[in-house]
Amino acid sequence: MYKQLGQRATPNASKYLQQLCKHFGHKVDVTFDETQGRICFPFGPVHLSATDTTLQADVIGEDEDSLSRARQVIDSHLERFAFREDFSALDWGPATKSDQPG
Repeated sequence: MYKQLGQRATPNASKYLQQLCKHFGHKVDVTFDETQGRICFPFGPVHLSATDTTLQADVIGEDEDSLSRARQVIDSHLERFAFREDFSALDWGPATKSDQPG
């Protein structure tokens, strides 16, 4: 398994977390509240967390292609939801190998 963490400073982190989860909840299994969320995509789960100042996404996948797909899906949807903030992408850290399943 591979993991990758992305984050972005925003005062609207909780709002965007909830928008993402509600949007994808029509298509895949989702659980969320105001500060935590989990979206179960076919290519791997995404764990979201929100503080007063930061939105964070932790993506998990079987390979780097799965991570790339997750990053693209999250970033493209946030680009639409956060257009007022001139959003283009989360700040993604390097991918790491993990022995832990999603």
